[in-house]
Amino acid sequence: MMENVEQSLVSIDVMALRFGNPEPGHLRFAVAQRQAEPYTGQRALPGVLLGAGERLQDAARRAVTTKLGFPDEAILATGQLAVFDEPNRDPRGPTLSVAMWAVISPAEVPTGDITPEWVSWDKPGHLAFDHNRIVADTRPILADTLLWRDESFTRALSGPSFPASYALAVAAELSGERPDAGNLNRTLKALPGLERTDERVRVSATGRPSVVWRWTEND
Repeated sequence: MMENVEQSLVSIDVMALRFGNPEPGHLRFAVAQRQAEPYTGQRALPGVLLGAGERLQDAARRAVTTKLGFPDEAILATGQLAVFDEPNRDPRGPTLSVAMWAVISPAEVPTGDITPEWVSWDKPGHLAFDHNRIVADTRPILADTLLWRDESFTRALSGPSFPASYALAVAAELSGERPDAGNLNRTLKALPGLERTDERVRVSATGRPSVVWRWTEND
């Protein structure tokens, strides 16, 4: 005799990240007001229910385009973070959440009447569902597992070249504390495909110009 078990839906909730826009020198993630129940009008991570036969990364892209208003070409890369399975996380019924990351081009702007809000990890405010937990629990994954270790994530976030001060700022935003510059420099030197150039750029009115790092082309 087969046991009658209630089936859970699968939600794809996305940490959509970008650096430098709208706040120069800062890494932020996007939230938007929900347009439907539950939690209409409350701020939440962009999320959608996974369609039948839909791939996770395709659903993550759909969440960004429909809930944040960015065109698909604004999404530089996506990937998976963690699964959240609290049975009561959604008042509509059992819903499993697969948290994804997506890096958004800082040059792109949303279309239509959607205005996403870019917020920090330290002051995200109250978010719908269990999205505050998703933000808190995925932050160390982004900092310790993906940054400088996952090439697709790191390349998308950094762009083809970046000043060393950029690397310091991104690492500080994700970890919650400013990294040691010497240790970070050694980490960058060890990354395959990343090279230190002789170029320097001034990124602030004070201080010395910052060394520029550049990714080599993939084979």
